Amino acid sequence: MRTQIAAANWKMNLTYRQGEELLDEILDADIPLEAHQRVVFAVPFPYLIMVNSELADENNYFAAAQNCSDKRSGAYTGEVSAEMLQSINIRYAVIGHSERREYFSETNQALAQKAALCLEAGITPIFCCGEPLNIREAGTQNNYVKTQLEESLFGFSEGRISGIVIAYEPIWAIGTGKTATTEQAQEMHAFIRSVLEGKYGADVAEAIPILYGGSVKAGNAKELFRCPDVDGGLVGGASLIGADFIKIIHSLK
Repeated sequence: MRTQIAAANWKMNLTYRQGEELLDEILDADIPLEAHQRVVFAVPFPYLIMVNSELADENNYFAAAQNCSDKRSGAYTGEVSAEMLQSINIRYAVIGHSERREYFSETNQALAQKAALCLEAGITPIFCCGEPLNIREAGTQNNYVKTQLEESLFGFSEGRISGIVIAYEPIWAIGTGKTATTEQAQEMHAFIRSVLEGKYGADVAEAIPILYGGSVKAGNAKELFRCPDVDGGLVGGASLIGADFIKIIHSLK
């Protein structure tokens, strides 16, 4: 079975103490994970060392950065490099989140560089892709997402691409009042896998985890995760509520 992942994205929320308390609440639930299951906490940079320390004795629980630079090092005030993340033993990094693309104008080409630097540092990129409302309404979402994948990931070899996790975010279903159905989620996940298969073959495509990032909640996680091509979720608001995220973890296949 493919790796199944419940990934919490805290975004720019919680004080240090609130983060500690939330993490403790989730860990106190003592959820045993199967060998193919992972729980990942994508937290603000100042909290990474704390979270990594808290998770040190936990099996299959990991800290993740919410971003990294597309530069190795240098005069880039405020940036954090993949090498810096590696130096504090961070194993995952979210790249290309829709908010980074929209608010900080991150391009597919810059994300290709970020992914390459993460892989070089032994960090698994959680690569986000997905279409905004106008693209979905025009019915061109498949070509849009395919272009994101091609321009950011298709420069990698089979060995490299196998080290990536993909997260599909239907941006049009986040904070718009519109809701993506389970069928729409499965449809796009299957399409993404078919695009990967066309480039890298069935065996590689079948092994890559694809997470769903469209307003996953405690109430819909189990139904979403039952979909054959949905391998867990990248969870925003619900990951800030301990009881809800615990239910989401329990929903993993």
